[in-house]
Amino acid sequence: MLEADVNYQVVKKFIADVQEAAVGQRVLDSIQPGQQIVKIVHDELVRIMGDSDAPLQMANPGPTIIMMVGLQGQGKTTSAGKIALSLKKKGHHPLLVGADVYRPAAIRQLEVVSQQAGAKFFSLGEHADPVDICRMALGEAQRVGCDVIILDTAGRLHVDAEMMAEVKRVQSAVKPHEILFVANAMTGQDAVTSAKQFNDALPLTGVVLTQMDGDARGGAAISLINVTGCPIKFVGTGEKLDALDVFHPRRMADQILGMGDIVSLVERAQDVVDKEQAIKFQEKARKETLNLEDFLLQMQQVKKMGSIGDLVKKIPGMNKLMGEDAEFDEDELKYTEAIIYSMTLKERRNPKIINGSRRLRIADGSGCSVQDINRLLKDFEKMKKMMKQMMKGAKRRR
Repeated sequence: MLEADVNYQVVKKFIADVQEAAVGQRVLDSIQPGQQIVKIVHDELVRIMGDSDAPLQMANPGPTIIMMVGLQGQGKTTSAGKIALSLKKKGHHPLLVGADVYRPAAIRQLEVVSQQAGAKFFSLGEHADPVDICRMALGEAQRVGCDVIILDTAGRLHVDAEMMAEVKRVQSAVKPHEILFVANAMTGQDAVTSAKQFNDALPLTGVVLTQMDGDARGGAAISLINVTGCPIKFVGTGEKLDALDVFHPRRMADQILGMGDIVSLVERAQDVVDKEQAIKFQEKARKETLNLEDFLLQMQQVKKMGSIGDLVKKIPGMNKLMGEDAEFDEDELKYTEAIIYSMTLKERRNPKIINGSRRLRIADGSGCSVQDINRLLKDFEKMKKMMKQMMKGAKRRR
C-alpha cells in the first residue's frame, strides 16, 4: 500500500483494523487461512472506500449545479466534458460554463470540449468576473433548456488565498448541489494535501480521480477518501471523453488485490461488442472451428473497447502473469490486420493451406516479413488451444 502511495497513517490504521477483524476468527474447513485473510483485507478495503457507489445527487426540480474545483493541470476541464457526455447519454441536457478567466485559452478549451460532448456552452469571456459568469449561467440554462449546469472554475499551480476566496464566492452565489474535487491519481500525496485544503474551505461532496489508467493499485483513492471523508464518484481512465467510469469500491478493492476489474470490462464490452458475433465466436471456440476470419472480426470488436493495455489490466491475474511493467504495442494489431487482409478468403478460413509460396505472397502484400506471418500463425494456434481449455474449464464448472 505504501508503494501504491497510500498515506502512511492510513496504512497503519488499515493494518490495525485488519488485525482486529482477523484475530480470533474461526477458519472455515472449506478454505485456507490465507484465503480468509485475503477476504478480510478485501472487505476492509471496501469499507474504507465506501461500501457502495455514490451517484451524483440530481436536483428535483432542476437545474442541478455541479461545481468542479481543484488545482491547475489536474484535469478539471476534461472531466467536466466527460461528466457532461455521461449525463447526456442518460437523457440530460448539460450546460458547460467557462469560469476560469486566468489560464490562457481555458475558456476556449472548454468550448471545444463542449462541442465534442454535444453539450451547450456558456461564458462571458476572460475579462468577466467568475462569480458573474456562474450566476448568469443559471438564467442561460433556463433559456436554452438545460437541466444540468457544470461550472469549470479556475485553478492554480498551488493552493492560495485568492483562489480559495474566489471559489467560496462562487459557492455562496450559486449554491451548487455537487462540489467535486478533481485530482490526478499520479500526483499521490500532493493530491491528498490539496484535497484537505479544499475540503477545509468548501463543503465538498465528492472526488473525481483522473489518470487512473496509470495507477492500477488505486492508492490515491484510499488516501483521498480518508482525508476528505467524501466518496469518489468518478475515475478517468483515458484521454477520450468516454473514458470515464463510475467509481465502484468493491471493484477497486479487487483491482488493488490483483483480482482485476472484470465487471468494468464486461460493461464496456456490452456497449460496443456485437452480441450475435460474440455468440457465434463462442460456439466456434467450443466446436474448435475458429479460423482467422473469426479472429479478425473479434480483434476489430476488441479495438472498439479501447487500449489493449488498459483492457488487460482489468483481467484477473493478467498483471501477475505478464508482469506489471509489461507494455502492449498497439501497432501490433495494425500489422496483424494487414497480414490477415492480405490473405485470400480461403486462406483465412483454412490457415493450414498457407504454404511457403503463399507466405511470401502475404508478406509482400502486407509489408511484413515471412517471420511475422509464421509468428501470427503460431500465435493463432496457441490461442485456439487456450480457447479450447477455457471452454472445457467453463463446462466443468457448470
